[in-house]
Amino acid sequence: MLKILRRIIRMTGKYKTRIRLSYIPAFLKGIMLKAPLFLSFFVISLFMQGQMDTQKCLYFGIAIVASVILAAVFEHVSNVLQSATGYMVFADLRMKLGDHLRKLPMGYFTEGNIGKISSVLGTDMVFIEENCMGVLSELVSFIIAQGLMTISMFAMNPWLGLLSLAVVAAFMIVGNLMLKVSLKHSVIKQEGSESLTEEVLDFAEGIGVIKSYNLLGEKSKKLTDEFAKSCRESIAFEIAYGPWARALHLTFGIGTALMLALSGFLFSQGVIPDTYMVGMALFLYDLFGSVKGYYSQMARLTVTSASLDRIEEVFDAEEMKDVGWKTFTQADSEAAAIEYDHVSFGYTGKDVLKDISFKVKPGEMTALVGPSGGGKSTIASLLARFWDVGNGRILVKGKDIREVSLGRLMDQISMVFQRVYLFQDTVYNNIAIARPDATREEVEEAAKKARCYDFIMQLPDGFDTVIGEGGASLSGGEKQRISIARCILKDAPIVILDEATASVDADNERAIQEAISELCRNKTLLVIAHRLKTIRDADQILVIADGKIVEQGNHAALMDRQGAYAHMVTLQAS
Repeated sequence: MLKILRRIIRMTGKYKTRIRLSYIPAFLKGIMLKAPLFLSFFVISLFMQGQMDTQKCLYFGIAIVASVILAAVFEHVSNVLQSATGYMVFADLRMKLGDHLRKLPMGYFTEGNIGKISSVLGTDMVFIEENCMGVLSELVSFIIAQGLMTISMFAMNPWLGLLSLAVVAAFMIVGNLMLKVSLKHSVIKQEGSESLTEEVLDFAEGIGVIKSYNLLGEKSKKLTDEFAKSCRESIAFEIAYGPWARALHLTFGIGTALMLALSGFLFSQGVIPDTYMVGMALFLYDLFGSVKGYYSQMARLTVTSASLDRIEEVFDAEEMKDVGWKTFTQADSEAAAIEYDHVSFGYTGKDVLKDISFKVKPGEMTALVGPSGGGKSTIASLLARFWDVGNGRILVKGKDIREVSLGRLMDQISMVFQRVYLFQDTVYNNIAIARPDATREEVEEAAKKARCYDFIMQLPDGFDTVIGEGGASLSGGEKQRISIARCILKDAPIVILDEATASVDADNERAIQEAISELCRNKTLLVIAHRLKTIRDADQILVIADGKIVEQGNHAALMDRQGAYAHMVTLQAS
């Protein structure tokens, strides 16, 4: 249990001093909580000895009231230092997690880790923040209080002190056995929470497809089964924990009874005076209350331990190195805008790209075509450093992109993909995110070039209209044009374009093509092409299949070759 507490303290980082300071008022609170009992003992002793008078009674009464007030004051100070600090700790930890996630390769987010991240943020951190941080000083208070009670037993009689130590030792044995069981089931319980979160997210994100294919029954059953599994695991936790909780209560009862029996025997033998016997009766039910309270927090702390494991697991995910020291200069404009030099790459144990090499000159357009799963999107993603290459290198303006900071690299690149994500914010902020220092006039001009100004002005509040999460309140074509407006505002020299008109209606296609023409003017283009007629004028076409470049050249040259590209063109034409 102390090991878990040390883990929590380590996690508090720069706030650990505040947590440790909270031990001081916790220590004083522990003393103040027991003070009324000790004062009452002295009051009763004085009455029994006939030495009590009005003045002493008044003084003792004031002391008892003062001890209760001071206990409340010390608890408040401890909470200010501890519980409030807990919220600050996790506020910083969430920001740190966000920064960490930003630096992880995209592969991390495609390996079933979304549920883990959601569970860590929504369950694990919240549980520790609300259930654990507030009990740290309380546990210290329990230890101090139990120490005071045991010392008082030795003061009464050595045999009472020894029996008190033996009962505390019994509590420790039961508590440590309970700890092992709780830790095992806490891990299972928290992993089940992660699995349930993953299933809920999957169901919510795929609800459109689920309904359209009438899979509500099947998918709902999976979700229901996951809820049932989570329920079973929670009940299993309680069933495993229950016997040990009862053993803890039994230890308390037996220990209390033994202390009463021993004190009665010692009194009957004249070993302890009647005042001590009265004191024992006074202390009896609080004698082991502190050690019982300490181990009663076991379930909470073992869940905390499992939560800490999962939080650390996310933080242990290896970040992409961002130690680039090089920068782009005007002289770099003479080098190839983009160069892939014998690039190979794979993830999840699968080779995706094999020895890819090509160059793109400034202002040229290179199109990537080929069957689905051939590696086209991966080639584009590697340029933006969503992953790092396994072998070889990628150069932008003659510089290895791993030797340039991610921030400087992304200043050089704009991306437009078919699947557009807009934030739940104003239309204006969704465009201005590309360049936060842009003026309103520049944002509106970008919207005009992207052919979205007119429909934006028809929205209830124009540019200040708040759109739904993911752009849910807009059509696919409208979202696409807003994403293009972002890129126009950014004005990066390199544009990665996953043909944006491939999945929009005819009414939007013309407007999007005009917006793309504005975006691509005087830019270096890397285009993932789906409609081959749109890339006939490309300076270079790469046919990608099975992670390799199987053909390379312009449209005319590849048609003359009558190979894979010509076959694809013929199929689309028919």
